[in-house]
Amino acid sequence: MARAKLSGARLRVLAAFTIMVFLGLSQSLTAQFRTARDPGVRGGPEGAGGMLADLTADQQKMFTDGLADFSEEEGVEDGVGPRFNFVGCAGCHAQPAIGGTSPAANPLFRVTDPGDLGFVNNTIPSFITKSGPIREARFQYKADGSRDGGVHALFVISGHPDATGCNIRQEEFETQVRNRNIIFRIPSPVFGVGLIESITDSTILANLGSNSAIKSAFGISGRPNRNGNDGRIARFGWKAQNASLLVFSAEAYNVEMGITSEGFPIERDETPTCQYAGVPNDVTPKVSQISNIENFANFQRFLAPPTPSFFGASPASIIRGRQQFVNIGCTLCHTPQLPTNPKATVAALADKTAHLFSDLALHQMGPGLADDILQGAARGDEFRTAPLWGLGKRIFFLHDGRTNDLDTAIKAHQSAGNLRFGPSEANRVIDSYTRLSEFDQQDLMNFLRSL
Repeated sequence: MARAKLSGARLRVLAAFTIMVFLGLSQSLTAQFRTARDPGVRGGPEGAGGMLADLTADQQKMFTDGLADFSEEEGVEDGVGPRFNFVGCAGCHAQPAIGGTSPAANPLFRVTDPGDLGFVNNTIPSFITKSGPIREARFQYKADGSRDGGVHALFVISGHPDATGCNIRQEEFETQVRNRNIIFRIPSPVFGVGLIESITDSTILANLGSNSAIKSAFGISGRPNRNGNDGRIARFGWKAQNASLLVFSAEAYNVEMGITSEGFPIERDETPTCQYAGVPNDVTPKVSQISNIENFANFQRFLAPPTPSFFGASPASIIRGRQQFVNIGCTLCHTPQLPTNPKATVAALADKTAHLFSDLALHQMGPGLADDILQGAARGDEFRTAPLWGLGKRIFFLHDGRTNDLDTAIKAHQSAGNLRFGPSEANRVIDSYTRLSEFDQQDLMNFLRSL
């Protein structure tokens, strides 16, 4: 009998031990599962790149003609250079479709391939990598200590078979890297920007003034970047420095490709031996034909916004994540939607709802993100609230593409002030994010990747 009792005790001990091991293993597995992580670039259809619905036949033709020009690669004989970043718009605005942002394979390496584009007198700067983002370079200060802030083109046309006699050289980017006098910008996607262009200034201001008590409690203010001449609210670019798509297009044509137009008619580098096309390089050829910059603007204006998707995550998780997005205060800057002008001339853009997740305003982001570049009214630590639609398909995040991890990008919004720049307006929101459980953080990232 004693022997039987002893066997029962042993069985009970063994059972208890087994339960403890099981519970320990379960807790370990649960802890691993609870580690929130960016699910990565969303799979499934591209969900972007098509034209708006309800365009007229003429507007559809404008879109397709603009897409062709946006996709075309230009040569020296077309006006590329003397200094440039790439030879076409679509090469940089490629992810997940034409009109998007930086792709996984960096096209800038084609510039130095003698068998491809033929620009043989160029080397790739250290901040450009094959699997890293396309980057535009700006210097904060000139050699004399005065403000700079402008784009410094990465490449030159010298050495190209069509640029005989041109001997200019690339700038000394590595010196600027060592001196910490250089910052970077990645291409911003242009999906749905016609809707953004059609949002009235009064709508933007009314939205900024809404929920003022809550915003004040969170330390959030925000202000528009206004055009210095007519006072209109600018809204395109990382610092909302451009007020219209036409100006945005003309400036990019000049700054990124070195091609002058009727919008920007003077070469940035006027070295006489490096001019191979009439100036401006691109003009309106005749009354029945429009210029490239107008084609670019029309393509962007009629480009549909991205389509959200539940691909890769459960609808329940995404719904919970959207609620967390509201609860912790993200929507105080990333306004989910804004209406367009009911009286917009283009019916496909009139009285529509733009689900952009942005207030289009400037916000102080603190020294952690500050680039010390002044553009219009924007100070060195201010950036436009980046629209989040299409985020699910983006590879690189933040203005300089410093990370491809969504959690890292979110936390980078938090920054204490220093002697030069004040604290980030997002600090309290990011405090709330870091206090969320891993499950709630995961839901939030799943929601963002659904956009």
